[in-house]
Amino acid sequence: MENRSTPQGPEGCLTVAIRIPVRIVVLVLVVPVRMAWDLLAAGAKAVRRVVLVPLWRVLVVIPFEWSYRFLLTPLGQGITWLAGLVGAGCVALGRGVARLAVNLVASPARWLFRTVLAPLGRGVGRVVRGIGTGIGLAAQGIGFVLGRVLWAVFVRTPATLWRLLHPLLRYGLLAPGSWLYRNALTPLGHATAWLGRAVGAALTALARGLGALVVLLFVVPVVWAYRQVLTPLGRALAVVAREIGHAVGHAWRAAGFVSRAVGRGLKWLGRNLVGRPLRWVYAALLTPVGHWARDTVLRPAARAVRGVGRIAADAARGAGHAAREALASARETVRNARQEAWRALVGGSPRERVEHRARTLGSTTTASGAVPAPEISLSKTEG
Repeated sequence: MENRSTPQGPEGCLTVAIRIPVRIVVLVLVVPVRMAWDLLAAGAKAVRRVVLVPLWRVLVVIPFEWSYRFLLTPLGQGITWLAGLVGAGCVALGRGVARLAVNLVASPARWLFRTVLAPLGRGVGRVVRGIGTGIGLAAQGIGFVLGRVLWAVFVRTPATLWRLLHPLLRYGLLAPGSWLYRNALTPLGHATAWLGRAVGAALTALARGLGALVVLLFVVPVVWAYRQVLTPLGRALAVVAREIGHAVGHAWRAAGFVSRAVGRGLKWLGRNLVGRPLRWVYAALLTPVGHWARDTVLRPAARAVRGVGRIAADAARGAGHAAREALASARETVRNARQEAWRALVGGSPRERVEHRARTLGSTTTASGAVPAPEISLSKTEG
C-alpha cells in the first residue's frame, strides 16, 4: 500500500499528461531488474549460509583457535618464563656488580675525600675568598673612575653642544620651513586635490555610462532569456525528473510484489511437483523398506556381532588369566632355584617362608606386632 503524501497545490497539465505513460514504461523496465535482484539476493544468502560461513570457519576460525591454543599459548608461556628467568639473572648480576663497585670504589673514594680533598678544598676556599675581596675593592675604584669619565663624555659634552646648536636650528631651519609650508606647499596641495576630484568625477561618469551600456547590451538579454526560456524549461525538466523518480519508486515496490508473488508460485509448484511426491515416496516406500531392513537384517547382524565380541572378550580374558598363571609359576620356579643355589654355596637349612596373617577384605586392621602381608594375587598363591 502506498503512503498518502501530504496535500499539495494543484498540479499542472504537463504533470498529469506524463505521469501514467512514464509509470507504465518504468514498471515494464523495472520488473525484470527487481526479479533478478531478488534472485541474486536469495542466491547470495544461500551461498553465504551454505558455503562461505563453513569455509570461513574451516579455513580461518578453527586454524586460528588451534594455533592459539596449542602453539601461541605454550610459546607465550615459555617466553614469559624465560623472560622472568633472564630478569632474575640480570637483577642478581646487577646487585653483585653494585656490591662489588661499592666495595672497590666507594670506600677508597670516601677516605680520599675525608683525608685529602676536604682539607685541600677548605684551604683553596680561603685563598679564593681573599683574592675575591681584593678584586672587589679594585673593581669599585675602577667603576668610580669609569663613571666619571662616561658622565663627562656622554652627558656634559652633548648638553654643551645642544646649547650651541639650538638657536641655529630654530632660526636657520624651522622658521624658513614653516613659511614655505604655509605660502607654497598648502596652496599647491589644494590645487592638486581639486584637480583629482575633477578627474575622479569624470572617470565616475564614464564608468556609469559604460556600466549602463553593458547592462543594456548583455544583462537585460540574459535576464530575459533566464526568465522566459530557462526557468520554464528547468521547471518542466524538474517535473519530468520528479515524476520519473516517483515512477521508479512505485515501480520498484510493485515489482517487489510481483517478485514475491512469482516466488510464492514457484514455491507452490516445487512443493506440489517435487516435495509432495518425494514425501509420499519416503513415507510409502522408503520408510517400510528401511524398517524391514532394520528388523530383518541390521538388528540380527548387530546381535551376531555383539555375540562374537563377547566370545572374543571371554577368550582374551581366559588367555590373560593363563598367561598370569604361567608367569607366576615361572617366578616361583626362579625363586626356588635361587634359594637352592644359595644353600648349595653357603650351606645351612633352607629358610622357611614366613606366613603372614592375611587381611580381610575391606579391613585394614591386623594383629598387634604383626608385619603387614604383601599384596599377592590369587594367581600367585595358586602357583
